[in-house]
Amino acid sequence: MGMTSFLLGTILALLWAPMAQAEVLLQPDFNAEKFSGLWYVVSMASECKVFLDKKDHLSMSTRAIRPTEKGGLHVHMEFPGADGCNQVDAEYLKVGPEGHFRVPALGYLDVRIVDTDYSSFAVLYIYKELEGALSTMVQLYSRTQDVSPQALRAFQDFYPTLGLPDEMMVMLPKSDVCNPESKEAP
Repeated sequence: MGMTSFLLGTILALLWAPMAQAEVLLQPDFNAEKFSGLWYVVSMASECKVFLDKKDHLSMSTRAIRPTEKGGLHVHMEFPGADGCNQVDAEYLKVGPEGHFRVPALGYLDVRIVDTDYSSFAVLYIYKELEGALSTMVQLYSRTQDVSPQALRAFQDFYPTLGLPDEMMVMLPKSDVCNPESKEAP
């Protein structure tokens, strides 16, 4: 009896551990300096209820990223909204290895740069808490508003591994509400 119940308990504990967390890899030798600059969020996939309710009304947003002294990232986000351009600044705090962060201000418990070539695309994994519910989100970043086929492939190969079906993915339309090109440099 003792051994069987111990094994059963161990198996149940393994099953209850968050599966997706263990499988998500990090970009090897992540370089925050090379990752800095402007990115467009061109596609997302998530099972988050808030996201699924809004996904058909979302547009491309931007992330202006610079490294912090402590190995984290300072991220300036701009989201087009019905009432103009919404801006949020967030600190991505380094956790453990390079390319692994958490963002307490946004409820992001686990953020990982999964894949990037720095010059054209990045795939980000986010495990977050929103309105009391935990969810997984995958974002595809692109240096331009037109995403490359290779970038799209990397993204589309990755999010299903987290159990996210295609209907939870959205390609975001372009928007001029927060157009960085239209702003005059100070």
